[in-house]
Amino acid sequence: MDVNALEQLPLYMRIYYEALSDVYIEMENELEKTGRSYRIQYAKEEMKKLVRAYLEEAKWSYNKYMPTMEEYMKVAIVSSGYTMLSTTSLVGMGNLVTKTDFDWITSEPRLVLACSTIGRLANDLAGHGFEKKPTAVECYMKENGASKEEAFAELGKQVTKAWKDINQECLRPRVPVSMPVLMRALNLACATHIFYVEDNDEYTNSKVNIKDIIHDVLVEPLVIV
Repeated sequence: MDVNALEQLPLYMRIYYEALSDVYIEMENELEKTGRSYRIQYAKEEMKKLVRAYLEEAKWSYNKYMPTMEEYMKVAIVSSGYTMLSTTSLVGMGNLVTKTDFDWITSEPRLVLACSTIGRLANDLAGHGFEKKPTAVECYMKENGASKEEAFAELGKQVTKAWKDINQECLRPRVPVSMPVLMRALNLACATHIFYVEDNDEYTNSKVNIKDIIHDVLVEPLVIV
């Protein structure tokens, strides 16, 4: 990220850009001590892709444009944030990961696409009705002349298929990466079903259950004797 680009941004964006830049600078300085600073570039590139996807969705909303399902999923898979999060989660894994792992996870492999699909569709299903941007539900309904119930049923089938793809990739891995890396990808997909439960978007409404879960895990964790 170019710190000098700060002046080109509107005031309301500068605080976010600077804070995000500071995070990557701190991570890079820490990794330089072990000769692993190359990992930050992978994390940065995925963040850039995420921001570009957010911008595209903002354009759709501003122009009141309803994309086709194909158009939508191409962008929304990225805006789910899954690849960015999974890539960044590898940065601090020490000797457990290699450059090959980063090349794999950022190459849109089947496992990552399946996990991203689950994250995106679970989000859209739970957020239907109050999202201020096009979602898979609205896109499917318009493109196919379908009812809300029909859209939910079809998107639910796609989530189920994505889980089958994940199971196959984990049980019979055909990729040159280690099981710890595969498990990172899998665990993030599992977390999706904590945040998006049926028609409840608990990521957005975090004070309902998620706050208590985080408190129980990090503040007062269960002591194993």
